[in-house]
Amino acid sequence: MKKRFVSFITLLAGSAMLFAEDTAAAASVGGMKYLAAAISVGLACIAGGMAVGKIGAAAMGAMSENPELSGKALPFVGLAEGICLWGMLVGVLILFK
Repeated sequence: MKKRFVSFITLLAGSAMLFAEDTAAAASVGGMKYLAAAISVGLACIAGGMAVGKIGAAAMGAMSENPELSGKALPFVGLAEGICLWGMLVGVLILFK
């Protein structure tokens, strides 16, 4: 899993350099600001999706055994979705700094 994550980050960095028009424009603060905001939102949404997937699968398994547990699983899914909101907040703070 860790090897796959490192290769994903390498792919992101390589594609950012591939599509840069020239090195002076890629190194500018304005261009890096948008790249940083995109990476923060993207990684937060990927992590949130992974968390919701794991929690949702566990919650469905628990509810299949005991249907009364459905109300207890919802707050945990909400907490995992909050990861995406924090990533978006960081992205907005980066853009408007």
